[in-house]
Formats: sequence, C-alpha cells, structure tokens
Amino acid sequence: MSWYFLKDNQMKIWQSEISLQSLTARGKNTMIEHLGIEFIEIGDDFLTARMPIDNRTRQPLGIMHGGASCALAETVGSTAANCCVDIEKFYCVGLDINTNHIRSIRDSFVIGTAKPFHLGKSTQVWGIEIVNEQKQLISINRLTMAVLARKI
Repeated sequence: MSWYFLKDNQMKIWQSEISLQSLTARGKNTMIEHLGIEFIEIGDDFLTARMPIDNRTRQPLGIMHGGASCALAETVGSTAANCCVDIEKFYCVGLDINTNHIRSIRDSFVIGTAKPFHLGKSTQVWGIEIVNEQKQLISINRLTMAVLARKI
C-alpha cells in the first residue's frame, strides 16, 4: 500500500483524489440515498457523513432505529475503506460491525466520523463515532473490512 504524505510529514490515507460530490454520486440509487446520508467532510485521516432522523430512520418508539445507526456507520466506514485502496486492483467489503448505542435521538441529524485503527493488506479496522448536532455521543462502532483483489 502506498501512502501520500503532506507537508508536516502527516499521513494522508486516501489512495486517490476524492470529493464530497464524487462520494455523493457513488451513493445514487442505493440505501445511502434512500436514508438521506450525505458526506460532509473529508480530512487527511477521516471521513464524515450525516443522516437525518425522520420517518426513514426511526423505529416505532419514535427514536432512531439501531439499524439506522449501523447503516450510517457501515456507509461512512466502508466508503472510507474503499478510498484507501487502489480501486483498480482492490475493493473492500464488510466482515463485521459492532455497535454500542449510548444515547437515543428523536429528530434532527446524526453525524458519523470514520477513522482507521488498522489499514492492512487483507483487512482494515475502522472506528466510527456517531454524535448529535451538539456533539453528544449517540453510538460507537467498530467496522472490520476485507480487502479483496479484483479479478482482472
């Protein structure tokens, strides 16, 4: 895996140029678009997306569905994972996700930020924190990804 280096010897994890617009386009006609997930920030070593809490993401008690929290975590983590490999040669798919729900939320938005714990040749492990707009922790998530070779 080749790394990109920035001015201050700070590591940049992305393997290609990415933009919020290209990530949004990638999610067209998928669950990402259906749930209203939008990418809002790309850092040197993180990716952030937000999701509305509305009728698409609530459970019958009126709070965010736990599966919606997992869907946001998997979306931001797996998108970030695929941006960390040479997409011509590899792709990443989820192996395992673990979510701990800390606080409930009824409306507004949640924001999920993915940062890597491990970027290996065959696996990646990501941590995704989901917070509300007041930056209160909603859930913590760990996502393990398999890095697979494309058949040429």
